[in-house]
Amino acid sequence: MHKYAFVLAFVVAALLACSPVNAISEIPAVGAPAPTFKLVNNEGKEVSLNDFKGKWVVLYFYPKDFTSGCTLEARNFQRDLAKYDAANAVILGVSVDTAESHKEFCAKEGLNFKLLSDPEAKVSTEYGSVMEYNGAKLSARNTFIIDPQGKIAQVFEKVKVGGHSEEVLAALATLQKS
Repeated sequence: MHKYAFVLAFVVAALLACSPVNAISEIPAVGAPAPTFKLVNNEGKEVSLNDFKGKWVVLYFYPKDFTSGCTLEARNFQRDLAKYDAANAVILGVSVDTAESHKEFCAKEGLNFKLLSDPEAKVSTEYGSVMEYNGAKLSARNTFIIDPQGKIAQVFEKVKVGGHSEEVLAALATLQKS
């Protein structure tokens, strides 16, 4: 009998070890508190979500600096930056690239908003915005509007970059009216 208990315990332990335990977390729900974070930006300074209490935050995740889709998305946010400023909103981009890569990307593209480095994809994972590509973890293209109280106000999943900034601005205007 003792022998069978050992085998049963071994099988249960093996099954638990093989089960995925929240490998990729879910996207935070609208109305939920936005997961807080501290990441290094393109200027080498630590930035926290709490730094923006009282402002609307457009937190967008993107796969890679210097790629065509990511460049177009960043350029469109930059083009509309004055509209975001007028709406009391800040833009924060997040990818697994290094702060140095972000610095070079901002310089090349003339970006005047913060890009945050998430090299271990921890924040991307907390926001349900991580994917694998050729064995590497990258940030998945999702955008979150976070209200001035720090709650998720809107989520855009699997973003298509063309027209996305306009889509976010329209949503922001609607959210600010309610």
